[in-house]
Amino acid sequence: MTHLHFYFYDYYSGSNATIVTVISPPGNNTFGSIGVGENILRVGRESSSELIRKAQELTVQGILGESGYLSALNFVFTVGKYNGSSFSILGRALLTEPRIERGIVGGTGKFRMARGYTNSRLIRSTGTTQMELVFEYDAY
Repeated sequence: MTHLHFYFYDYYSGSNATIVTVISPPGNNTFGSIGVGENILRVGRESSSELIRKAQELTVQGILGESGYLSALNFVFTVGKYNGSSFSILGRALLTEPRIERGIVGGTGKFRMARGYTNSRLIRSTGTTQMELVFEYDAY
């Protein structure tokens, strides 16, 4: 069993945006919107902490009336003993919940055939037009 702990940075706008909406439904409705991103994974909470990997993300706003989505993420390791390996998670994420649990559904390299789960929680959100979301992740 491997336990990983890292911080996931989402930037929604500005020159350093890491996620963009590629399909926006008509009107003021967000249901059905689709976003893609390449997010930053770091050792610590600070945006200056060591970059350890990236995460490719696909999100679909598929929950009516709530701030949540279906997400598929691929965590790609770019340094250290897991360099060149990755694992993938899939699941529902409600930003209003204190913890978000999603399943690990596979991997490559040292994580080939990976199974398990992730727990994440939102630890910081700037709430500005250049929104920064920082999640703390544990993967088992």
